[in-house]
Amino acid sequence: MREYLLTLCITAAVTYLLTGPVRKFAIVAGAMPEIRARDVHREPTPRLGGIAMFFGLCAGLLVADHLTNLDKVFDSSNEPRALLSGAALIWLIGVLDDKFEIDALIKLGGQMIAAGVMVMQGLTILWLPIPGVGTVGLTQWQGTLLTVALVVITINAVNFVDGLDGLAAGMVCIAAAAFFLYAYRIWYGYGIEAAAPATLFAAILIGMCLGFLPHNMHPARIFMGDSGSMLIGLVLAAGAISMTGQIDPDALKLNLGGSTRDTTHAMLPVFIPLVMPLTIIAIPFADLVLAIVRRTWNGQSPFAADRGHLHHRLLEIGHSHSRAVLIMYFWSALIAFGAVAYSVHSASGMWVVLTIVALSFVGLILLLLPRFTPRVPVWAQRVVPPRYRRRPRPEPSPETPDTTEPDEPRTPVPAGVNGATAIGARSRITDRRKAGTSR
Repeated sequence: MREYLLTLCITAAVTYLLTGPVRKFAIVAGAMPEIRARDVHREPTPRLGGIAMFFGLCAGLLVADHLTNLDKVFDSSNEPRALLSGAALIWLIGVLDDKFEIDALIKLGGQMIAAGVMVMQGLTILWLPIPGVGTVGLTQWQGTLLTVALVVITINAVNFVDGLDGLAAGMVCIAAAAFFLYAYRIWYGYGIEAAAPATLFAAILIGMCLGFLPHNMHPARIFMGDSGSMLIGLVLAAGAISMTGQIDPDALKLNLGGSTRDTTHAMLPVFIPLVMPLTIIAIPFADLVLAIVRRTWNGQSPFAADRGHLHHRLLEIGHSHSRAVLIMYFWSALIAFGAVAYSVHSASGMWVVLTIVALSFVGLILLLLPRFTPRVPVWAQRVVPPRYRRRPRPEPSPETPDTTEPDEPRTPVPAGVNGATAIGARSRITDRRKAGTSR
């Protein structure tokens, strides 16, 4: 554990220290695109934060290669080299996109090539556990196609959720932390050395996100851009592929006797690597489905950009920028750690499910909290924060008599481009449609 924590800290320190110089480089290089209609930030912000994250990845792998208990990972497996090769390629494509905004099809092709590079070096899915069937061996083409599909889906899911300051980095960090706990349990608890690469990848990914978050929290001083979002998406997918496709389920020595239900519960440690990437994809996928339905219903193209995503909705109903990000963190942690807890305590799974349901109820209350207008009694207004006090109605002047009916509904004030905190003179851009393209 100490070696993994040391690698995590070195990765976080290198990423944190390099983000400041990278920000200055991005400003000089002109990697500061104009504000688009769907953006929520008010000032042009530099990108290319993925440069610091990539060098943090390199530093983490270099340190791990010189540690006593982790150098065996590099001697017995080619997966760290495969990860570094694919990460370097996807990082270069992201840097070019942050500066020149390359075509989407070119990025998709680059993502597939990066996944193919990792497959050629051995980081691929060899077999697939299927509930009720068992372990199914895959042919070379089947394993390659499944690996490429998982990498591409995870990369674009992370890129899709990168819409608020600190949102993508925080959600990936939460998913990586849950995945690290699971992988370390398989490596240390079951004594399976094949789980060591996935544990190392998760520790490095946590360090990359933690080192970048202080610079990316609201108000963000720099964005990770595609060079960062695609990079952390690839590292997350690489860890899942390493756990799913490289570890033989028979090595876990699971008790597969009994009924089908007992067999499925016993196989949960094998299924979790397939579920963990879905914890980061779950919220973006739901957002994607809702966006397609919404745009099609309104007669628009499913690929037309708008301001109707989940994080935009959170801002519109009254949440501040930071609170919206924290709510998304809460749901990501609930899904990720709930899946890990259910795999560890599958025997008492009902209690885990009830706990998740109770926490989901709390999350719904927090989600809808701005919809509830508190009514504080007059005698208690002196002891509550000013935002909960009733504002006295202005007295009408003789020149302008008060013609408002007592029961006339008040016109709601829109939340603005950045939620309830960006109303009036704080917004520097009066017409968002003139701030950039609608793409």
